[in-house]
Amino acid sequence: MHEALLYQPTAEGEVRCGLCHHRCRIAPGRRGVCGVRENRAGRLFSLVYGKLVAEHVDPIEKKPFYHVLPGSRSFSIATVGCNFHCRHCQNYHISQYPHIHDGEVAGVDRSPQWVVDEAIRNACDSISYTYVEPTVFYEFAHACFAPAREQGLKNLFISNGYMTPEAVQHMAPLLDGINIDLKAFSDEFYRRVCRARLEPVLENIRLFHDLGVWVEVTTLVIPGYNDSDEELGSIARFLAALSIDLPWHVSGFYPTYQMTDRPPTPVSTLERARKIGCAEGLRHVYIGNAASVGSADTLCSGCGALLVHRAGYCGRITAITGEGCCHACGQAVAGIWQ
Repeated sequence: MHEALLYQPTAEGEVRCGLCHHRCRIAPGRRGVCGVRENRAGRLFSLVYGKLVAEHVDPIEKKPFYHVLPGSRSFSIATVGCNFHCRHCQNYHISQYPHIHDGEVAGVDRSPQWVVDEAIRNACDSISYTYVEPTVFYEFAHACFAPAREQGLKNLFISNGYMTPEAVQHMAPLLDGINIDLKAFSDEFYRRVCRARLEPVLENIRLFHDLGVWVEVTTLVIPGYNDSDEELGSIARFLAALSIDLPWHVSGFYPTYQMTDRPPTPVSTLERARKIGCAEGLRHVYIGNAASVGSADTLCSGCGALLVHRAGYCGRITAITGEGCCHACGQAVAGIWQ
């Protein structure tokens, strides 16, 4: 166990967790929505500190990050637990593990230094905190941040974006990039499918961007739920108003977990979403996990030159300078290139 960050004791031994927007009020002996933070005698503890259930070397494009060190490798880690209960979660076997297994917390004990050393040993340029919502194991992630930075590694979150503003402010100084799932542009969707709310996610996309953390956004397009022109257009307009350089990944849904009544997303729907994003002014809209020729390549917004070619999860820089500019015309390309 490890004492939690960002909580406050309240009356009668309860604690108020300030890590995510659920802001759980937790009685002694009970846990928050995530299932991995427990009140013990008026003190809040993380039950998953250093208890990793996933340790993988992934292409950075798989996260997905397309404007962060293309073609590099990222050491990816996760614990059990999540503060969402998405009906379509592809990693539900670890995200919902404590709820499925009567509160049990699984994992292999690792130290922050071990994580950093493994990343270096595997020739990775970054550490990705991923697979479940990394905010729920934030104490361990935060302990990895500084030693990772000292070794020249980037710290990357793949997140549902539901942390509190206090948590955003706490992590931003040592967080290099975040990919936030903007699951829909409907509060009803968030409440019905994820048991959460939309507005905190929108607020955090803005806040991370304003604090200088590199932001990319992913939307899983689900037939009959969030695939209308109106909804996709609303997402694109929100992102474009923030920055036309912000990459938007539109990905295909596959039936899983508690949402097996929906068909897989047609490639034509993803291509339509991409066209909508581009029409709203976004410079970089990508189709993920589906075959669509050229939809994963990065092009120069100035001259149209091919800057990064991608096939599957493999990226290859073809025409970006070390300073992040187009070789052909000198146009600056937003992202992290060194």
